[in-house]
Amino acid sequence: MSNKALRILIADEQHFHRMKVERLFNHLGYYRIAPVNSLEELLTLVDYGSEPFDAVVINASLGGEVLNLLDFLRDHPQVHHALIYHGQQARLPICVEQNVEVSHGALPDLPSVQRLMAIIDPPLPFVATVISVR
Repeated sequence: MSNKALRILIADEQHFHRMKVERLFNHLGYYRIAPVNSLEELLTLVDYGSEPFDAVVINASLGGEVLNLLDFLRDHPQVHHALIYHGQQARLPICVEQNVEVSHGALPDLPSVQRLMAIIDPPLPFVATVISVR
């Protein structure tokens, strides 16, 4: 069962890409999603938001030469976990460190979103209930 209160931010310049990634989260039962199309919007929501984001999923090209996305997302207190995709665009190495994962895929796929959410929202352990009849 997915935690409906989790906050997710998707950042990509392309509307179609944002929609496609959002549908992956929707497929897994997550609907509290803020899509943005620019680095400026992302920085505004992250820096001035009242609540932290549980996950930030961002196209590496948004950082460009202006911002080191890896350091920013790793160290920002308002970002708990992040997935940077299209990492070869920003010459980022494929890695998983602390709370940030970098992928060279053009877009996240369902397995990568599932891996991210398994860390953020792990499934509850199965507990068998025994009913005794007397």
